[in-house]
Amino acid sequence: MATYYPPVSFHFKVEFGFKEQFHGVAAIENDIMFQSVSGPSAEMQTETIKEGGENRFEHEIPVRTKYPNLVLKRGVVTDSSLIKWCLNSFQNLDIRPVDLEIKLLNKEHEPLMTWAVKQAWPKKWAVEDLNAMESKILIESLELRYQYFTML
Repeated sequence: MATYYPPVSFHFKVEFGFKEQFHGVAAIENDIMFQSVSGPSAEMQTETIKEGGENRFEHEIPVRTKYPNLVLKRGVVTDSSLIKWCLNSFQNLDIRPVDLEIKLLNKEHEPLMTWAVKQAWPKKWAVEDLNAMESKILIESLELRYQYFTML
C-alpha cells in the first residue's frame, strides 16, 4: 500500500499567458519563479434578511462569490516582461488582462494542482525599502486583481 504524503507548499510555479501579445515579448523563464503567492481563495458574500412578523429569526442568504487580490512576491528581476506589462499598465493606462496558472508541483516537477486565474491585471507593484544596514535580497511584490479562478 502506497504511503500518502500531503504535498509541500514550496514547490510551485506561476505561468502567465502573454501569448506574444505584449509588444511581441513572451514571458521569460524568470517570470515563473516566485517566493510566495497568497491565495487563491474565495469567499461567499451574504445578505441578512429579517423575517417579518417573527422577530426572533434572521436568514443569511448567499449573494455572490468574492475573490481577494493575488499577491506575488519574488526577488527583483532586472529584465522581466511581467514588470514591463505592469509598468505599461500604470504609466500608459494600457490595461491588458491576462490569464495565468498557479501550479503546485510534485517531486518530478509535474503539476499536482492547478489554479487557472482569469483576466488578471496589475493593481499594485512595489519594491521593498533599500537599506544599507541589512544584507538581504531585494523583494518586489505584485498585487493582481482578477475575475475568478477555476481548479484544473
